[in-house]
Amino acid sequence: MSHANSEETMMNTAVAHPSTSKAKADKDILHTQIAQACEQACQAIAPTWPLDRAIAVNPHWSRIGMPVRKVAARMAVLGGIQVFPPRNLQRQAWDEGRVSAADLAQTLQQLPEAQAAGLSPGDCITALHSEPALEHLPLLIDVLDNDPNRHTRLSWRQAITHQVSQTCAAYFDEHQADWHPERTQGLYAFWRETLQHDHGIGLLMGLPHIGQAIDALPVTAQDAERWVLERLGLPQAVWADYLESVLLTVNGWASWCAYLGWQAKLENGEDAHLGELLAIRLAWGALLLECKDDKANDQAFVTLQRAWEHAPLLLLAAERALLVDEVWQVALEIGYQRELAAKLISAGKTAPGSQAIEVQAAFCIDVRSEPLRRALETAWPGIQTLGFAGFFGLPVAYTPLATQARRPQLPGLLAPAMEVVDSIISAEPEKRNADAALQSASVRSRQYRFAVTDQWKAGSRWPGAAFSFVEAAGLGYLGKIGQWLWPGLQPRSRDDLAGLPARHQSICRPHLIGVGLEAKIDLAARVLQGMGLTRELAPMVLLVGHGSQSANNAHAAGLDCGACCGQTGEVNARSLALLLNEPEVRQGLQAKGIAVPSHTVFVAALHNTTTDEIEGFDLDLMPEDARARWQTLQQVFAQAGNQVRRERSPSLQLDAQASDDALLEQLRRRANDGAQTRPEWGLAGNAAFIIAPRQRSLGIGLEGRSFLHDYDASQDTDGSVLELLMTAPMLVTHWINWQYHASTCDPQRLGSGNKLLHNVVGGNLGVFEGNGGDLRIGLSRQSLHDGKHWIHEPLRLTVVIEAPQAAIEAVIAKHAVVKQLVDNGWLHLWHVESSHLQRYDHGTWSKLELEQA
Repeated sequence: MSHANSEETMMNTAVAHPSTSKAKADKDILHTQIAQACEQACQAIAPTWPLDRAIAVNPHWSRIGMPVRKVAARMAVLGGIQVFPPRNLQRQAWDEGRVSAADLAQTLQQLPEAQAAGLSPGDCITALHSEPALEHLPLLIDVLDNDPNRHTRLSWRQAITHQVSQTCAAYFDEHQADWHPERTQGLYAFWRETLQHDHGIGLLMGLPHIGQAIDALPVTAQDAERWVLERLGLPQAVWADYLESVLLTVNGWASWCAYLGWQAKLENGEDAHLGELLAIRLAWGALLLECKDDKANDQAFVTLQRAWEHAPLLLLAAERALLVDEVWQVALEIGYQRELAAKLISAGKTAPGSQAIEVQAAFCIDVRSEPLRRALETAWPGIQTLGFAGFFGLPVAYTPLATQARRPQLPGLLAPAMEVVDSIISAEPEKRNADAALQSASVRSRQYRFAVTDQWKAGSRWPGAAFSFVEAAGLGYLGKIGQWLWPGLQPRSRDDLAGLPARHQSICRPHLIGVGLEAKIDLAARVLQGMGLTRELAPMVLLVGHGSQSANNAHAAGLDCGACCGQTGEVNARSLALLLNEPEVRQGLQAKGIAVPSHTVFVAALHNTTTDEIEGFDLDLMPEDARARWQTLQQVFAQAGNQVRRERSPSLQLDAQASDDALLEQLRRRANDGAQTRPEWGLAGNAAFIIAPRQRSLGIGLEGRSFLHDYDASQDTDGSVLELLMTAPMLVTHWINWQYHASTCDPQRLGSGNKLLHNVVGGNLGVFEGNGGDLRIGLSRQSLHDGKHWIHEPLRLTVVIEAPQAAIEAVIAKHAVVKQLVDNGWLHLWHVESSHLQRYDHGTWSKLELEQA
């Protein structure tokens, strides 16, 4: 039949059966609306990174288009999640004087909504003694779970979360189990097949005949979503809210799936796992419907529909109820901001020193760098410190020698654009002809040792071999346990060199590959401009990354550099130092107007944030005069490190009166202690991000609570550097700030719980608390609480920028994400000029009214 005849036949059919065509059109529209609601719900979930690349993430990142209080209301009503600090924590801050009457009065004056509601200080204080009146919206699985024996078993919500979580753990595992399931048909199909063989789930849920209902499950994820939503009969206006509430019951795994989607988008692809996870949770509702009689189903539908008909009103009521909590959130922040403002104004009046600068040290902006920078400047005026993002502007992925591993060494917001690999590079030029042979030998040696290690580990994984393995290993097996029970003083381990011959480790160096000379010069110019090092370079420039040191710690990567995607800054610092020391690159920089003196040497180093020691790299490549200067620095490093260790010791319950050597030994043993749940406090306490010349914060104690990024507006005439800082480091620091905030405010839903109960899932996917439940995201309690008190204060980030107002406003107007952060209350934005501070509020600047009480 011809094409024309086909069209004519279709038209005649439509005319003959208009009701059929309309029904089909209506069905298509309905399916499109369901798909859109599902997509909207999926877009509300923020990603979480795997353990080996752990970076801090704002779990509400996908909701920053709404004001914080609106998000707090939604999370409370849809997921039972706390966004603002709990009232008992705020009551303690008030009772202890951490929040003063002046702070509260200033807050009520600053918040128009509080004035409109007529809130008085007395109203706010009274509210601290009760919990906010909030209603939670039920899901289908909740209203169906109504049999008389439901209190003698797990709730269906708990049992379903456990079953879905175990299924996801098996499906996504790539590194832990020796056997992996068939995954080509997708997550939903895998779950459906798994459920058909899971005969214990019925007993767990009190549904012994559930197996008969499993065959009624829709075959595809899309059909499951449609089948359930069509049957629920909910108003279309609340579909996306209902589906988001469904995803929040498995928020941990939803966040993992969102990470897979995030990574796919960085590579211009798509990932369907989050949509399939939503379909699984919805399909559980369909499954339970088949297990109930019609009367029970009808009653459940009525209950559910009545509850969700009032969803918009409940959300508005929750916003009103949480206004007091927003007041106390701001009051807590103002209490901190008063001291910060006073310090910044006093520091800005300090005259710069007159001593010649012999060493410049560029540190990561991480809050743990601030005390060490201050201590170094105190120990020796001849050193100038700078703050710069810890990946040092290198958008790279790194592949260690003799491996196929490729890991990103840049913020999770970005995709790698360059490659770094290891190579054997001898210090003496005359020996470099033999480097290729040495590298081949190193590759063979490492691959052999990896193979032996894999066989050794495999012997312990099979249940029947586990005890015989321990018996055969004997003292060798006990050695590792002994290191944990009696921790020694071992230095930070360098896993990237594991398995290499010891004689080759010192000359195995990471460096850029596949980058032409012009591209190298452009990269070097951008980095030096970003650091403000285009003129007046010192004879030695240190590039100081940072990394933590701990043993038996699933979340170890979370203590390393967030700007390096949960890695130490070693690879980036060493690669950049090698690049900037290349004579050809320096000649090219000269042509761009950036004069690097011939005697200037760039040196890579690493700040161990557990022990506050500084380690240098590739020192054998330095000329003799630079080596002498490095030796002079060792006493400066020791003095500064000792000062910081004494500042930190009370919070770690260490003896601050111990001798220098004894205190350092305590921290080194702590770093090697396999039973230590808090080797250091990480970024706990973070509260501010200062984008300004070092002079603005020089000499003042910021208590390790401030990210510091050097910035000189006079050298940034077109505002391009400021734009980069407000769209990259500011977003990263916001993520860090809100992960700590969320994990403190709701440690049960947005934190990972008790570290002592953690079990690693899938090798590196995340952790369970115990052996089941949802995948846990966020920080463990031990990273935030010392056993008696919270170490972290849940304050939103205060960003202080020393730049023209017009330049700041231009960035806000150009970037929607930045505008959402500042206009919706996800962070505070200040402008500083001379001794004046101004606060940004929805497009206007006002004088900062933070007089001391």
